[in-house]
Amino acid sequence: MEQLIISLISGAAGGNIVGKVLKNLDLGPLGNSIAGIIGGGLGQQIIAAMGSGAVAADAAAGGLDIGSIISSVASGGVGGGVVMAIVGVIKNMMAKS
Repeated sequence: MEQLIISLISGAAGGNIVGKVLKNLDLGPLGNSIAGIIGGGLGQQIIAAMGSGAVAADAAAGGLDIGSIISSVASGGVGGGVVMAIVGVIKNMMAKS
């Protein structure tokens, strides 16, 4: 459970970072955060489903060692950034229609 919370927070941060870097995809702070939180949760689930060895075992056991924390931060941040960018692209495409 703790790893999921870490991933959700990291996802929100990742979504906001990508929103600030890619100004044309920015959804605003709330939109970036919501898309990032969703992406963070998805990123964590994908990493766990892929079964990346010891990290997946730690995630399943609920371990909070440094490796599993770093994995949660990375998967949440990347997942959040990717989902926020995808939502931003879709929003821009719909605005042009």
